[in-house]
Amino acid sequence: MTVAEELIPETPDESEEPIKQRKNGLYPGVSDELAENMKSGWADTELRDLEPIPQAAETAARRAALSARFPGERLVIPAGNLKTRSNDTEYAFRASVEYAYLTGNQTEDGVLVLEPKGGGHEATIYLLPRSDRENGEFWLDGQGELWVGRRHSLAEAGTLYGIPASDVRELAGALREATGPVRVVRGYDAGIEAALTDKVTAERDEELRVFLSEARLVKDDFEVGELQKAVDSTVRGFEDVVKVLDKAEATSERYIEGTFFLRARVEGNDVGYGTIAAAGPHACTLHWVRNDGAVRSGELLLLDAGVETHTYYTADVTRTLPINGRFSALQRKIYDAVYEAQEAGIAAVKPGAKYRDFHDAAQRVLAEKLVEWGLVEGPVERVLELGLQRRWTLHGTGHMLGMDVHDCAAARVEAYVDGVLEPGMCLTVEPGLYFQADDLTVPEEYRGIGVRIEDDILVTEDGNRNLSAALPRRSDEVEAWMASLKG
Repeated sequence: MTVAEELIPETPDESEEPIKQRKNGLYPGVSDELAENMKSGWADTELRDLEPIPQAAETAARRAALSARFPGERLVIPAGNLKTRSNDTEYAFRASVEYAYLTGNQTEDGVLVLEPKGGGHEATIYLLPRSDRENGEFWLDGQGELWVGRRHSLAEAGTLYGIPASDVRELAGALREATGPVRVVRGYDAGIEAALTDKVTAERDEELRVFLSEARLVKDDFEVGELQKAVDSTVRGFEDVVKVLDKAEATSERYIEGTFFLRARVEGNDVGYGTIAAAGPHACTLHWVRNDGAVRSGELLLLDAGVETHTYYTADVTRTLPINGRFSALQRKIYDAVYEAQEAGIAAVKPGAKYRDFHDAAQRVLAEKLVEWGLVEGPVERVLELGLQRRWTLHGTGHMLGMDVHDCAAARVEAYVDGVLEPGMCLTVEPGLYFQADDLTVPEEYRGIGVRIEDDILVTEDGNRNLSAALPRRSDEVEAWMASLKG
């Protein structure tokens, strides 16, 4: 018997606890007359002409691969729950990547269950149904539809996602009674995990999480299209920023952050990560997200930002821009060194290459420059062996990119960092040099200068494609591009 078959809707208990109201709400209660009035007079809004979501074929193929990997086991993949921001307000919900990858659905409290059947699995998506109009939930509950918006009915969801849909409110109880081997993706739904507490093990659940992470290493055609869409919006967001740098100078880095955010919300779901709008010495702080500093002519702006599409795929692009439109001689020297390192890194991205090759190629160029400038004692091989260049280029040169900005993070080391590049993989190449404002080992004029250049690179059958090539990278091209945007 499947979980879906075990779930039989129960008749609401007349003694059921009433929907809670705010402690200091202005209405002390609901009259019988109002309650009765709210039950009727509503049009039928069921959507009967829906088509499956664009990625329905891809999500079905992903579920099939998951089924083949874990035959005979019940697999439980939750979307997650709302998280409280403060008191009775919640953070914007973002479904777990594992759940969204396998279903295309993004609603809170959802759970995908794959039940063993025959030689494979039968999938069911468990969701909250439409708000109940009989008990007043739709207008009295804080998550009722008149407060937060209409949900899809279970029938609508089944059509959209190509998966039979059932009421998630009965799932935990059914899982407690279920028998046979079970795996769950942990960390998203405490209620579902509690229902399975005596049926799962951390080791087996980790195997499920690792498999789903590695499954995303190679992107399908739909995913590549979404990544390009994210990058294209990001390019427009960078153009927006350049056009308003004078307003940022009059205010702060927040103006830059807000300008890019507007593009992300208009064309996508959100930003894919906290925007780094780092002006002047803040560019030397790798993850500067406070964005509350001054924007000054003559200094550099390091903008690291990405639009996330409505399907959760994010771009991750960085440009370092002269705020007044022209690099100084020293800024240009440092920038050109980073550009040269990035060029070497991008050239190393190709099918059959080791994943580490692009990092090693970029680091070698940076080490050579640091030795050439007299900032570290050579030879270059010694610098690289001891990692001495890392004082000024702390981070790795890139990472996988997809539904997470640092995608596939749970993959095995041998499949990721120690792995081999394949067509369909997408990664960032982002070398940088950062001379901290208090670094006494470098000449004073270097201090407070930070430069990073980052692009999103797709591995192709014959090499690679720079998805973000529409944004200029070479220093003279950056200056010309900024001048054209400022008119």
